Amino acid sequence: MKDSTDVLWSLVWQFGALSLLAFGGANAIIPEMHRQAVEVHHWMSDADFTALFAISQAAPGPNFMISTLVGWKVAGLPGALLATAAMCLPSCLLAYGVARVWDRFRDAPWRRAVAAGLAPVTVGLVAATFWLLVRAADQDARLAIITAATAAIAYFTKLNPLWALGAAAAAGLLDIV
Repeated sequence: MKDSTDVLWSLVWQFGALSLLAFGGANAIIPEMHRQAVEVHHWMSDADFTALFAISQAAPGPNFMISTLVGWKVAGLPGALLATAAMCLPSCLLAYGVARVWDRFRDAPWRRAVAAGLAPVTVGLVAATFWLLVRAADQDARLAIITAATAAIAYFTKLNPLWALGAAAAAGLLDIV
């Protein structure tokens, strides 16, 4: 078994690298975060990761809280603090540098091309996150129906998705599904 220092450095390395890929926010890198935490490092199961993601999305605050929860699950408070710092610091420094260059070349033709190219990349990364989480959460047809109904409520109504999530949780507790 690795010692705790190795695990902490692995968290820093993984979340530091992922933070530089998080175009569109932390949700865009959920598939790779899942792959690293579940398949590569075996820090947790699919179900654990899905539960942590659900908690991070239901809780108020920034969407990168998933990194904090993964760090906590892997290495307690030191893991939570280091994963959070590693998720924030590199991307903040990069964003600061890019913003300075972006502003300086405001009228450059390449700037419009880069912005147009990043939009579909972000949409693709978020779609990959959706697919990964649906596959991990939907273990049978009943759960897939609940996922589809929740997605439909979130997309087609102005109802807060937490109501649908609460109804699904209540159905599970009452063993309706």
